[in-house]
Amino acid sequence: MVTLLEPCPTGSSGGIKWTLLFWTTLAVVVPVIITLWCSVQRSKRKIHMKDFFRKSKHGWHCTDLFNKPTYCCVCQQHILQGAFCDCCGVCADETCLRRADRSLVCKEIMAPSQTDGTLEHHWVRGNVPLCSVCAVCKEQCGNQPKLCDFRCVWCQTTVHDDCKPSLSDGERCELGEFRSLIIPPHYLHLVNKLRRRHPDEYSKLASACGSGWTPVLVLANTRSGNNMGEALLGEFRTILNPVQVFDLSELPPSKALQLCTLLPPGSVRVLVCGGDGTVGWVLDAIDTMKLKGQDQFIPRVMILPLGTGNDLSNSLGWGSGYAGEIPVEQVLRNLLEAEVVKMDRWKVQVASKGLYFRKPKVLSMNNYFSVGPDALMALNFHTHREKTPSFFSSRIINKAVYFMYGTKDCLVQECKDLDKRIELELDGERVALPSLEGIIVCNIGYWGGGCRLWEGMGDEPYPPTRLDDGLLEVVGVFGSFHCAQIQVKMANPVRLGQAHTVRLVLKTSRMPMQVDGEPWAQGPCTITITHKTEAFMLYHSAEQTDDDDESSISEAESSAPHDSPKPAGPASARA
Repeated sequence: MVTLLEPCPTGSSGGIKWTLLFWTTLAVVVPVIITLWCSVQRSKRKIHMKDFFRKSKHGWHCTDLFNKPTYCCVCQQHILQGAFCDCCGVCADETCLRRADRSLVCKEIMAPSQTDGTLEHHWVRGNVPLCSVCAVCKEQCGNQPKLCDFRCVWCQTTVHDDCKPSLSDGERCELGEFRSLIIPPHYLHLVNKLRRRHPDEYSKLASACGSGWTPVLVLANTRSGNNMGEALLGEFRTILNPVQVFDLSELPPSKALQLCTLLPPGSVRVLVCGGDGTVGWVLDAIDTMKLKGQDQFIPRVMILPLGTGNDLSNSLGWGSGYAGEIPVEQVLRNLLEAEVVKMDRWKVQVASKGLYFRKPKVLSMNNYFSVGPDALMALNFHTHREKTPSFFSSRIINKAVYFMYGTKDCLVQECKDLDKRIELELDGERVALPSLEGIIVCNIGYWGGGCRLWEGMGDEPYPPTRLDDGLLEVVGVFGSFHCAQIQVKMANPVRLGQAHTVRLVLKTSRMPMQVDGEPWAQGPCTITITHKTEAFMLYHSAEQTDDDDESSISEAESSAPHDSPKPAGPASARA
């Protein structure tokens, strides 16, 4: 039997097409509408939570996934996402957040002491740090799958639930290992009650904080390097008084350093978490304190390098970059052991040719001034980072971009014939220049992200530089390729001499220039570099391991700012 398939009516075929079109449209439009609705709700929730966090006394931070087993401090249930306070360590899921904010007290930055003048323990239950040890029985804390055990948010003491009544010191808190760095809340309470704000009064109050009290202020740039600043701020707030920790993206260093004027003169240390530009920003704020007559409150400055180059940090023994390889507790221990050294700071005055009625541009210099290929690379990098800042959030990416621009300049040679366009004077003596593409004026031992520029290599060793002798080292380079050879120790720069005052005259055309990594394009001008002031810095002499070779040991020794001085003779030219 043969069955004949009759063709579908035209109207039925059109209905199927319209049905298919309807469901296809629905399948595309509905997910888009749902996505847009979720995006709007997420945006509203974010604004709402931001407003809630702003009004709260806790330092709340939301997270989609905790990095360890975490329990809500209110309902005691295990949570994967929620919020935590980076000051006191309280954790809560979203439904318990408001209740936690009302019922659980955060660290008090200013509060009266007990009747005997001591601080009371501030306990937070549960979520103690991994590998915590009970202060009573010396057994591990927080190893049960529930909200258990206690931690003091000031001294970081941990104790079991059952052992807590047996604490030897009861409720008396000694502020723990870093008591000499912490500003106790009762100190600020007493300062607030003072009728006469005088340095002598602060010194009297400081006697109650113990001998050797050197409070530290932490200033972090959350935009530097690998964007580790925000995480570091939370870790320092956990250990210190939150009033000691400042985010420079929210508060400029000039405002943050005013806390120094409420502390005993000469006792404060400042930990700057950022790159060389951030350090220069802080040192400029310290110079402003001097202009206000606050010299006695000037702090000592330590660096935690988060930037890309970190040449100043290298010169002071703090390394070429911090990536979380040591805990913040060790950073604070290093700060306690650091040595105070002086560092020259310089004034760079740029007077444009023909603009006699305009004030010269005045900049501060800590590391180096340069004109030529390295300044061109910095200028290109800076221009593109301003356009897409989110792309330059990694130290590795930043160095790769520098390498790309350096390779490009090797081919183009935009700065050639510099010797015909510029004149150089060292301490008033004219220096004959060879055929160069760049001139670098250095104050510190390191340049270009870790290269020891002045000392050189091979059979031309030179005495190491010093930070405090009032002398600048002036060298020349033949181009970007020569810069690369110097950085890998395959060549030496052209040593032009040392001087107390450096003067450069750019006669024609525009040239890229930079001061401490801040570049710009400059037309014909006269640049004068003179001594400005001295800053008190903290120097770290890192111990070498057995695996380090002899050259690395000698390099570390030569980097010390208190080593053998530079030759202090006349600023002679070197071809």
